[in-house]
Amino acid sequence: MKTLNDFDFKNKKAIIRVDFNVPLDENFNITDTTRIVSAKPTIDAILAQGGSVILMSHLGRPKGAEEKYSLKHILKSTSEILGVPVKFADDCVGEAATTAAAALQPGEVLLLENLRFHAEEEAGDVAFAKELASLGDIYVNDAFGTAHRAHASTTIIAQFFPTAKCFGKLLAKEIESIDKVLNNSERPVLAILGGSKVSSKITVIENILDKVDHMIIGGGMTFTFVKALGGKVGNSICEDDKMELALEILRLAKEKGVQIHIPVDVIAADDFSNTANTQIVDVREIPDGWEGLDAGPKSLEAFEKVIMECKTILWNGPLGVFEMESFAKGTIALGNYIAASTANGAFSLVGGGDSVAAVKQFGFEDKVSYVSTGGGAMLEMLEGKVLPGIAAILD
Repeated sequence: MKTLNDFDFKNKKAIIRVDFNVPLDENFNITDTTRIVSAKPTIDAILAQGGSVILMSHLGRPKGAEEKYSLKHILKSTSEILGVPVKFADDCVGEAATTAAAALQPGEVLLLENLRFHAEEEAGDVAFAKELASLGDIYVNDAFGTAHRAHASTTIIAQFFPTAKCFGKLLAKEIESIDKVLNNSERPVLAILGGSKVSSKITVIENILDKVDHMIIGGGMTFTFVKALGGKVGNSICEDDKMELALEILRLAKEKGVQIHIPVDVIAADDFSNTANTQIVDVREIPDGWEGLDAGPKSLEAFEKVIMECKTILWNGPLGVFEMESFAKGTIALGNYIAASTANGAFSLVGGGDSVAAVKQFGFEDKVSYVSTGGGAMLEMLEGKVLPGIAAILD
């Protein structure tokens, strides 16, 4: 796996695919700078060697060149985070980009305009990728969030750097962390899978059954399993067409010696609302008109025991509707248990949009081993897929 350590960047221009697809408010202020901060170690390392940096990213889903999706809105914040004045090219290809890149001196940083202003980016257009490639000497991919897309800047461009391409620090860390869980883990290994649907996690479950000793199934997925086993789930979310699949997962897990842990009790509500009436009920006896929105106290007690026993923990998906304070207790408790296990020496990897949001919201970011920056990309790696953006560098 080629990383920054394999190259001397002195007097070289590194063209880096970063993921600066950051959230902006109505005044174009960045509401979460994590993605820019995460790219800083790679940029710093290249500048420290006397190289210069050309940054390319997308922002949002523009239809052509839409001003509101211009990367110029993040220029000021990016300069502040990197601690150097960042130059800006108002296009990512063509004369504006070529002139700005040619003028770049060692120690300087250039940000190109939104890649997705050109349809060729998502189409994986070879001529467009070649034009991007002409701007730099070494290609660095540091965008895990887009590594599962075969776009011009994430995959196709790599062919124009047969020997001068590598992973940035962030992407290398992502690959190492997922590999640590899937292939080089200290046992026992636990996967915690939450979220609302079995259908969105089925390939992950199938792929990791061979790698784990325990699996906690929580969130809305719970009720498909409970109903499949003959329980009453009331008005809880349930995928009736996936009940056979749920039983098949349980059968496979038993065959492979994997212990599956499903909530035994839930916080049920008479409405999907923070102010709904609630009661703690057996997960198999949810009354009609009521729905399970969080794990109950007995479930959490059982989960804590498993988490504290395990040496490697993967967490993907919340235990309840944590966005509502009344149903956030399960997810917060889970975060606390994982933090305690990590403090005891376990390796914990958190990934997937909702889990990452929960980890940030409740202050667990520095209490787990690693928080992944890519939701879809991480899921695909857990499914056992080789991501095009990663394969292009390894090729």
